[in-house]
Amino acid sequence: MSVPTQPPASLSISRLTEPPFRADHVGSLLRPPALLAAREAHARGDLSPADLRGVEDEAITTVVALQEDIGLRAATDGEFRRTSWHMDFIYQLGGIQKTDEQMRVRMRNATGENSFTSAGLAVRSPVRLAHTIFGEDFQYLASQVRTAVAKLTIPSPSMVHYRSGTAAIDRSVYPDVEEFWADLSAAYADEVRAVGELGCRYLQFDDTSLAYLNDPAQRAMMAERGEDAEHQHLRYIQLINAALAGRPPGMRVTTHMCRGNYRSSWAAEGGYDFVAEALFGELNVDGFFCEFDDERSGGFEPLRFVPPSKRVVLGLVTSKRPELESKDLLKRRVDEASKYVPLDQLCLSPQCGFSSTVEGNALTLDEQVAKLRLVVETAEEIWG
Repeated sequence: MSVPTQPPASLSISRLTEPPFRADHVGSLLRPPALLAAREAHARGDLSPADLRGVEDEAITTVVALQEDIGLRAATDGEFRRTSWHMDFIYQLGGIQKTDEQMRVRMRNATGENSFTSAGLAVRSPVRLAHTIFGEDFQYLASQVRTAVAKLTIPSPSMVHYRSGTAAIDRSVYPDVEEFWADLSAAYADEVRAVGELGCRYLQFDDTSLAYLNDPAQRAMMAERGEDAEHQHLRYIQLINAALAGRPPGMRVTTHMCRGNYRSSWAAEGGYDFVAEALFGELNVDGFFCEFDDERSGGFEPLRFVPPSKRVVLGLVTSKRPELESKDLLKRRVDEASKYVPLDQLCLSPQCGFSSTVEGNALTLDEQVAKLRLVVETAEEIWG
């Protein structure tokens, strides 16, 4: 079956009214220069927290309007208030403490190696939700959308463990590690309910761990830390499902799974084959954002395990390089994916965010906009 420019009625391609949408995006966006300058001024002590938030508000208002004007039906705040896509959330969980340990993550890109360094974490008291994390941030985002659905992105609970492993857990607090898993899922369940009460109906769990574990080198690293690397993804799936078990009616949840994103670099490689059957068949989410922008991400074959009730957002447009993909290439790749998942279950997006950390990827703001427009225009031509 070839993907037509306008699908005939016989294909029964539906226009989606609930997320994930035919044209969607992962979440983070390049920070504008004025915001970067304000963050630097705040770090020097030359700008108050209130004034910094005012600059953030203005930048978010502008970028929400941009997303809507492009034609996206979901809008994020670009993660403009964060330094890191995940640690800004994780350090706010009760029981989690930032440590002086400097953790170095090896990254790779098209020209060689890179690295990402940040503070470590430790679990030194029972894990709990001390307050609604990103609650005020979401409320401001929701106040700015006109036509789009406000989408909140948070790190998956598995990221709390994958970051430092069981060794980071104080065993005097959790002599039985099963109690840690129970408390972690309960804290996330509280967060899900809390943001639901604020009106969130599109929530995304960002989860690099479920993609990393497809890489034999990453599993070897986990095994060296004393983890059950061959079954770790099953534990994470159980953890996420427990966190989502009480989600509010009407809330749509997706998960984004990439292999790392820092200044156009990545940390892991390989297709989704190792985790695919359990991941797609057992994870209780409505959609999967999967990166498929180049050969390091593997082929579409693992998508054969996706059940009829779930959607796959194909991350075919790279956020790591400025070159613009051709519509014909994207259509051919959607056609290839439709051999494993029906076309009506597929959507299109960039493969990752454009700025998972404050530094951003090696693109300009205009090149980012061109990528997002390409997603919207291509999806319109495929699905109508």
